[in-house]
Amino acid sequence: MSDTFTVSDAEGAAQLVAFGMRPRLHPSQDHEYRSLVRRYREDDSFRFLTDRIAFSLGLHVVKVSPATGAVLTAAEGSVFETKIEDYARTSRHRGDGEKALHGIIHLAVAALAFPRPADLDDDGYIGRVKTSLVDETVREICRKLRRRSEQTGSGEDAPSDTPELERAWRAYARRPETSETKDKRAALNSTRAMTSRALRFLMDQGLLVLVEDVDAEEKVYRTTPRYQVQVRDLASTTAFTELLSLGVIPPITDPAGTLRAGVPGARDPEPKNVPKADADV
Repeated sequence: MSDTFTVSDAEGAAQLVAFGMRPRLHPSQDHEYRSLVRRYREDDSFRFLTDRIAFSLGLHVVKVSPATGAVLTAAEGSVFETKIEDYARTSRHRGDGEKALHGIIHLAVAALAFPRPADLDDDGYIGRVKTSLVDETVREICRKLRRRSEQTGSGEDAPSDTPELERAWRAYARRPETSETKDKRAALNSTRAMTSRALRFLMDQGLLVLVEDVDAEEKVYRTTPRYQVQVRDLASTTAFTELLSLGVIPPITDPAGTLRAGVPGARDPEPKNVPKADADV
């Protein structure tokens, strides 16, 4: 591996990172993107340079492939990080309980899209979700959280085994399943509206695709390879572990087939074997 790079190398690596910041763009749609993906996979030096540039921007390169394109995630504190409180704020929802409820909705979408470990491991697997199924699952999650809170007599204090999720049922109890505004639009404070917004957000991020089916009574979304990669990364988080520990995510075919956490290993804090800043560029 060379420790010297040209300006052209740096421009190409930066361009690949830029392509990764456009999640709805696929390598099949752009010749340059496709060429950079191939170079990343075949050229160790170029891959290390790309990883280093991404790291310097507060990004982590999760995967680069013809099927997924460049999949990036933001490090904690990065300017590119999408925080749940910011997401909740755009939905006009406030408070820790509302933030937790938004988080549960997104965790439930991920677990329902890939309900079994084999589904998450199979690169060819395509999951499907719809608003009603996610909403019903979140309702059951919140019911179980409430029962657990009542059984333990915890009051306002959440049991220590699920600290990130335990108070969410209170936020849920304040939200109707469906409601309309005076002009007959869906009210933003309903749980169905919150769930629909989550699915649209994931679609805007290139993680879900709307299935075109004129006969369908409800919109159905299918997963993309990008989403599968990101859920693999998500499956190692504490919040995901806590959600699955509640045992309310329904399996599709196998009664014992709910997704388990801990699929990927922990991320490296910094790319390994990457030339440092004093390398010639």
